[in-house]
Amino acid sequence: MSPITIGFIGLGRVGKALAEKSMRAGNRVLLSNSRGPASLTSYVAELGPLASAGTVAEAAQAEVVFLSVRWADISQALQGLPNWEGRIVVDTTNPILADGTFVDLGERTSSELVAAQLLGARVVKAFNSLFAAWMEDEPVQPAGKRVVFVSGDEAEAKNTAKELIAAMGFAPIDLGGLVEGGRLQQAGKPLAALNLLLTN
Repeated sequence: MSPITIGFIGLGRVGKALAEKSMRAGNRVLLSNSRGPASLTSYVAELGPLASAGTVAEAAQAEVVFLSVRWADISQALQGLPNWEGRIVVDTTNPILADGTFVDLGERTSSELVAAQLLGARVVKAFNSLFAAWMEDEPVQPAGKRVVFVSGDEAEAKNTAKELIAAMGFAPIDLGGLVEGGRLQQAGKPLAALNLLLTN
């Protein structure tokens, strides 16, 4: 696919790792955090001309947006944003608190709860099954490419996300719909925290 601008909401270890790999694949990145674009000046300068900083609202206007904030901060990060009008949001979050406690969601999946706050978005779940250190590492290893599980209800959005993930060097594996697939890859579930490599 042709290079695009990808918005990032949240720039912890996950956001930075994926932003840097997105740039390496030739895409522009528009970075945002809760502290505002001025707090990202030095980091953007370090990344180079493919990176820029903006507000969360500006990052949310990108064709594809990565959401990579802490679970407890999701509602605040998305507060006041208008209808997403079909833009793609790649949700990398997990229902885990800062102290490592898993949040009890009852019968609902984290994917459902996040999607409910993204009115009009085409939500794709990805990267949440990997530890940040694995995302920071090189995705292509001597034994193969690191697997990233992908779930979503909208085929075109999911295919776009898989193309971006593949361009970063990872091996996307489609798990199906947002709820059934998201349940498998959610923290504490069967496919979470698996460091798998797909051989060529």
